[in-house]
Amino acid sequence: MAWRKSSYSSNGSEGDCVEVAHTPGAVHVRDSKVPGSPRLALGTTAWADFVTYATRSGPAQV
Repeated sequence: MAWRKSSYSSNGSEGDCVEVAHTPGAVHVRDSKVPGSPRLALGTTAWADFVTYATRSGPAQV
């Protein structure tokens, strides 16, 4: 699987980011710091719904 991360990812020592990989019918999501850990697989429709929601919601408030 070819994993990608956002160009907005942290490039510092912590490297806080998620990575995604596309396969036919699914999008896989994993923690970039622990690539061997379990990953989340979403159907393409669920992924599209998530991205739509996330981009509408704006950045997280800390």
